[in-house]
Amino acid sequence: MSTQKSEPLLALDRLAVSYGGIQAVKGIDVTVGSGELVCLIGANGAGKTTTLKGICGLLPIKSGTIRYAGEDITGRPPFTLVRRGLALVPEGRGVFGALTIEENLAMGAYARRDRDAIRNDTERAFTVFPRLKKRRRQTAGTLSGGEPPMPAIARPLLSPPTLPPPGAAPPVLGRPLARAPPVTPATGVGLSGISSPMLVRRPAHPASAHPAG
Repeated sequence: MSTQKSEPLLALDRLAVSYGGIQAVKGIDVTVGSGELVCLIGANGAGKTTTLKGICGLLPIKSGTIRYAGEDITGRPPFTLVRRGLALVPEGRGVFGALTIEENLAMGAYARRDRDAIRNDTERAFTVFPRLKKRRRQTAGTLSGGEPPMPAIARPLLSPPTLPPPGAAPPVLGRPLARAPPVTPATGVGLSGISSPMLVRRPAHPASAHPAG
């Protein structure tokens, strides 16, 4: 009896991304399945961040394709991808410093209208990062140490849910992995992480080495 392999949640096929006249990514192939943790590993300037920005529509695609949830999204503008449940965790602090932690998380749900589900997802984010729950009314700009990345990672968990599987959380693209939420088939989170020298709490499978370009 033959089994049909399910289509990955996110698939890059010979993706090339350019900064002006510089081609920073020269034909990368990556697949991310629902429930998978996928890392891009490479030196500074290898094109890891460029790859993620290309996926999310923040940089123009020179060639190749991006398929997400069974649909070709190559060249789509970022705001349409967020509404489809594709979210990017920015580098650095990546928070709205003047807003509270709770308000920062609410920004991830700006495209949603299902208030009860938003409240549930907010509490789920606080379960992943219990320290944020204690500071939910504290302004994000006052966080210190390893705390600022927490709301940056938690915020996309309130984005519109992906299509397959039903009820799954959105894929989260970005860094840092040391504070990444648990990834299980039940949550359906696909995390494509950037890894320069940093601590990763659990092994990632699969990992993709990213040489220069």
